[in-house]
Amino acid sequence: MSVYVLGTVNNHVNRFHVNFSCGGDVAFHFNPRFDGKDRVVCNTSQSGHWGSEEIKKDGFPFHKGKPFELVFMVNAGGYQVNVNGSAFYHYKHRIAVERVDSIQVEGDVTIQSLSIVGGGGPMVTPAFPSGGMMPQPGYPAMNLPAMGGPSYNPPVPYRANIPGGLTPKRTFVIRGFMPMGSQRFHINFKTINGEVAFHFNVRLNERVVVRNSKLGGSWGSEERGVTNNPFVPGQYFDISIRSGSGRYKVYVNGQPFCEYGHRFQALQMINTLEVEGDVVLSLVQF
Repeated sequence: MSVYVLGTVNNHVNRFHVNFSCGGDVAFHFNPRFDGKDRVVCNTSQSGHWGSEEIKKDGFPFHKGKPFELVFMVNAGGYQVNVNGSAFYHYKHRIAVERVDSIQVEGDVTIQSLSIVGGGGPMVTPAFPSGGMMPQPGYPAMNLPAMGGPSYNPPVPYRANIPGGLTPKRTFVIRGFMPMGSQRFHINFKTINGEVAFHFNVRLNERVVVRNSKLGGSWGSEERGVTNNPFVPGQYFDISIRSGSGRYKVYVNGQPFCEYGHRFQALQMINTLEVEGDVVLSLVQF
């Protein structure tokens, strides 16, 4: 199981923390501190008593006023923590991970989204700090079925086969980062015959997101209308695309973004996912 936290460190920050909790105990306390001696403190609390601190000082990856992508990958030995696409720290289990039943994020930070990928177990309920942004009800990435193992930090261009073809209620998660100077990137759902059933094209140079299909060798009419454009150079993004019986539903950073009606109806013939362009991927899951 992996837990993703997308957020921004507040300008006037002292500290924030992420807790993996079980009842009154804290199995894993991840605590960045900004006090002139920037460091991350990791610890465990049992029966009201904190254990010995593990302190990570070098390579402090958090910056005031800057966005971050924080990933906790749960494995047999402990929690592997990655920040902004790079390995940061591994914290060994002191409390059995099976006991963990909630996650809290608190402190001087603004949360865009908190999502859980894989695992197949009960959903962990997120609790956001005052002022944090709670993802909208029904955001599909909050509890994804384990359709297949996630691909971490895959190279771009990215291409993957969709086993069995597209089916209703299947969710695709694409997370990544747009470097400064990025112009555009796109996500394609392609058919066995190489046609593009759904083209999702983020064009930063035009400040628009174009949706279209290329069928019979020709592009159709573009759909461009959205209420807001959340894609910004230098920012992380979290895209979830859910296939329905009549349309695709797209969520960005935990918020509903757009819907796109199926123009290619034989969903089982849509068997390839592509991501190309000026983007760095941190995870693809479906």
